[in-house]
Order: sequence, then C-alpha cells, then structure tokens
Amino acid sequence: MNKFAASELVLNDDNSVYHLNLHPHQIAKDIIVVGDPGRVEIISNYFDTIAHKVSNREIVTHTGTLNGKHLTVMSTGMGTDNIDIVFNELDALVNIDLENRVTKTEHTSLNVIRLGTSGALQKDIPVDSFVVSEFGLGLDGLMNYYDFKQTSEEHKLLEEFYTQTNYSRTFAQPYFVKASPELFDKLKDGCISGITATAGGFYGPQGRILRIPLKEAQINEKLRDFKFDQYRITNFEMETSALYGLARALGHNACTVCAIIANRFSGTGSDNYKLAVQKLIEQTLHKLTK
Repeated sequence: MNKFAASELVLNDDNSVYHLNLHPHQIAKDIIVVGDPGRVEIISNYFDTIAHKVSNREIVTHTGTLNGKHLTVMSTGMGTDNIDIVFNELDALVNIDLENRVTKTEHTSLNVIRLGTSGALQKDIPVDSFVVSEFGLGLDGLMNYYDFKQTSEEHKLLEEFYTQTNYSRTFAQPYFVKASPELFDKLKDGCISGITATAGGFYGPQGRILRIPLKEAQINEKLRDFKFDQYRITNFEMETSALYGLARALGHNACTVCAIIANRFSGTGSDNYKLAVQKLIEQTLHKLTK
C-alpha cells in the first residue's frame, strides 16, 4: 500500500490535518458546513452538548449532540477553493490512517449539508424562501482538475447548457453534479428545488459590474433562461458544485439548502436575512434529528 508523502498529506505536529486542525474523533459523520465562521456558534447553540470546539484561520468546528444525534458544524469560508481544502481534509480524517499515511481498508461515508445564503435567478422565487439544490452547476472549474466521472444525465445537461446559452469556451468548462438523493429527499420539504449555479467569484463571475467591464454581460440572463425537462437554474452562490463534485468523487453524500436573500431580476432584498437564516437552521436541524 502506497504511503502519502508529507508534501501531499500535510499534517500538524500533533498529527491533526493541516488546515482543519482536527483529529478523527473530533468530527461526526453528519456535518453541517457554513461559509461564515460566526454562524457556527449560532447553530451549535441549539446543540444539547458540545464536546469539541476547534478553530484555525476561517475554519471553526463545533461537534456535539442534538436529540441524541452526533453532529458537527463547520465553517469553510467563501469559495470553491476553500471547499477543496475542507472536503479533502474531512475525507482524510475518516478514510486515511493518518499515523501510517495510508488509505484505510474500510471506507467511511460522510453526510455533508451546506446551509448558505444565495441570490435568486428566477423572478418568481421570493426573498426569504429556501432553495434546495438538486444539481450544482460548476462555473468555477474546480472539478476539471480531478478524474471526475459525470453521469449521462449530467452530460446531457452540459450539452444543452452550451447549446442554449452559447456559453463562452474561453471560460472554465462547466460541469453539472447531482445532489445526494438521500439527503435531497430528507431536506426538500418546504423548499424550492432547482439547479444552483456556483460562481468562481462574487462580482464579475456573477454578472456584477463595478469598474471593470465584463466579457459576458448577459450571463445572468442566459442562466435564467436555461431550461431542460423540469430543470431550471434557480440561484447563484459560490460553493455547491465543488461540494457535490468532491462528495461524489470521494464517496460521500452532500446537499445544499440556501436562504434567498436577494432576487437579481426583481431587484428585491431581504429586510431581515438573519431571521430567514435562523428559520433555515431550525428547520434543517429538525429534519436531521427527528
């Protein structure tokens, strides 16, 4: 069995994984991830017990129990680059023998649920509603670096996407990834479902123009107008496609639910997005622990 070199699997002096600063016993198999480090404590305040609190850089981790269920909540920071770090290191915690630097013979599968905020791309999706991502549409390019297999359904979506949008070939090649069916079914009640587009940034990649002109000024309109069978692109954010792609490649389950805090085409914004996020947290915790 090949050993992972110190340059590839980077560990701290205490044998914790490098960026998360965690040991295997400090995480649960059911993990809620959020972008904002401050949101971790908001969620863990609902826990009955907290066994571990660890923080390193923008990554804050609390692990405990709620209604007898072992849960972890962790912040990732913003963007698919951070998801690449967090997800690979989460997998290492459960599927690599860190002491001997070899892959474990028995695979452990994690359930990772992202709770986020997002902007709607369909005028009929109201602010303060919740969108569950049946698919992620990766405009970020991350999964192109991996030997990643897409399904025939995902390939068909990509073909239709190029045909309908005339998406520029100078951008990173997009990819579609479906959510974990088990988690999607558990979380979908009370939510609008659709395709979530994941951008590589907040401004230009999401069609926002400040002082730099855009190469593709109509990106939001092209995303809004895309339709295939029952699917449409519902919202824009910055993490889901990488979460879904890495979960698939590594043998885990992932699903995203976002509170809609703005609508890009109605021009509306939430009057109190924190209240919507609180409601989303409470509903998700109930679904995971009932």
